[in-house]
Amino acid sequence: MCYPPPGNLRENSPMPSAEQFEAHRPHLFSVAYRMLGSAAEAQDVVQEAWLRYARNADDIRDPRGWLTTVTGRLCLDVLKSARVSREAYPGQWLPELFVDPDGDPAGQAERRDQVGLALLVVLERLTPEQRVALVLHDAFAMPYEEIAFVLNSTEAAARQHASRGRRAVAEGQVRHTTDQAEQRRVLAAFLEAVDGGDVRELAALLAPDVVSISDGGGWFNTARRPVVGADHVARFFLGVITGKRLGDDAVFTPALVNGMPGVYASGRYADGRPLRAALGLTVEGGRITGMFQQLNPTKVLVSDLL
Repeated sequence: MCYPPPGNLRENSPMPSAEQFEAHRPHLFSVAYRMLGSAAEAQDVVQEAWLRYARNADDIRDPRGWLTTVTGRLCLDVLKSARVSREAYPGQWLPELFVDPDGDPAGQAERRDQVGLALLVVLERLTPEQRVALVLHDAFAMPYEEIAFVLNSTEAAARQHASRGRRAVAEGQVRHTTDQAEQRRVLAAFLEAVDGGDVRELAALLAPDVVSISDGGGWFNTARRPVVGADHVARFFLGVITGKRLGDDAVFTPALVNGMPGVYASGRYADGRPLRAALGLTVEGGRITGMFQQLNPTKVLVSDLL
């Protein structure tokens, strides 16, 4: 089944080429990844959008608008089915993370705004309709009239979904307002404290209400609920580091994780298994407010897709 665009997006035009579609691919991937939190699912959605675009090209005047609408509709379908699988996910769920070991935080503001990890985590708490409405309106400035078409609802209902989603985000998002110079300073101090293995030194860098979320994905046993509080998080994190029994070639590299300060772990575990993990941090007032550990190696992507 094809999803036709709103009437103001239709007009005769020649059959598009793959090159023409590629110009829209980064935008569509950003839309889909922010909604789904999965690069693989986002790529599948974008590919399906291309197939529908190619079949309906004669009626499309505004390719970007049409493709954004179709991508949103496809993401809504995926989100509705994904809720069941994520409820059965082993332990806590985090999105797939993009790691850039060579990234320059000063040049990543737009990327951070588009795919910020802390926001992706809280978006997971929303209903599919709230998530789609909020992302399309607040991140991509789509009018509520067109969002209503995506949701197969009224314009008033689309506004309500976005409003409820916005309130939930405001109530649940981890604080992250420090400038990039301060983020780099805190990250360096964090790595030094971890290297020293001192619980008190690490706890001093954490906000009193810091939250730690770990995704082992069935590969590793980890906390099945968020760990809260500076002392608890410090002890838990150092326990994870020492308990994983890393090999001599294990390397911890400062990196951008979805545009946030973080760490990329590579090399091998002591038992020979490949080590591929990422940690994203949120920072406010010189202290770490959130720690997001992705230990599932299939969900750590070293890529420039975003």
